[in-house]
Amino acid sequence: MLLVCGIDRISVKFSQASFMITSPSENIAFFIFLQLINIVMKQTELIINPDGSIFHLHLLPGDIAENIIIVGDPGRVEMIGQMLDSVRVRKSNREFSTVTGRYHDLEITVISSGIGTDNIDIVMNELDALVNIDLASGVVVDEPRSLSFVRIGTAGGLQEDIPAGSFIATGKAVGFDGVLHFYEGYEWCLDHMFADALASHLEWPDTLPYPYVVDADPALLERVASGMRKGITISSPGFYGPQGRKLRLEPFDSELNENIRTFRFRGESITNYEMESSAIYGLAKLLNHKALTVCVVIGNRVTGKFLSDYKPAMKTLVQQVLDALSS
Repeated sequence: MLLVCGIDRISVKFSQASFMITSPSENIAFFIFLQLINIVMKQTELIINPDGSIFHLHLLPGDIAENIIIVGDPGRVEMIGQMLDSVRVRKSNREFSTVTGRYHDLEITVISSGIGTDNIDIVMNELDALVNIDLASGVVVDEPRSLSFVRIGTAGGLQEDIPAGSFIATGKAVGFDGVLHFYEGYEWCLDHMFADALASHLEWPDTLPYPYVVDADPALLERVASGMRKGITISSPGFYGPQGRKLRLEPFDSELNENIRTFRFRGESITNYEMESSAIYGLAKLLNHKALTVCVVIGNRVTGKFLSDYKPAMKTLVQQVLDALSS
């Protein structure tokens, strides 16, 4: 939107239409003017910081690359940053740390999301806004850009034959979180038959959000996941009860993990738990981006074995992803 203001006129250009408001002292003219502003976007919809950066991430449009690695831990951003050949952006706010630099001939951004799909909702929407919305006006650009996201994280194995230290590439993400249900127009990108079969097998209660299932981007899966086990990943809205753990509180279903382990659909089983991929995959589909998750399995929930020092395995996985993206 372009505003041209003078003493006796206000000209408003919105998309392809132009409006001329004369005699701005007239109440009707001002009312129309304010309505046009609200049509674009209210300030509370897209919050911009005083320095022009987007609200939570504290990033400017030029700060990010088209290839983005998402990690949970801000410390992992620093670890990956040290593996880059050069770094041109280094910013941090709350749990959201960001570096942008080059690895060989590839420009890449690494950002931490913290834990959970609620944080992913912030990260995905704000990164998309940085490239596809004019932050000054709130107007969506004429030709939206597509970004590529690779989440690198940790996971818990749900099948006995997945040892700690394994790498899993998520071919399908199963959302137990419900984030995608807060958006319109997502039905086309879901595997409804898989979700219905799983809900039936688990006798899914009406008190919980209905599971949703989204596929990874097939090109990213082929490019990055060479040699990895392709899996089906549940994104849980919590670490303890929602993943069947019992400390002082009883989970709602003491047999949840066993029922997940025995589930089969189209000859496939569910391989692992984590806490972010469903929202990444779903929002990426809706916003026309590409997304993939790869994880180090640091514990097997069936055998109870845990990899206490998983940092070497994580570094190996990061190296594999960087090499694949830059090849």
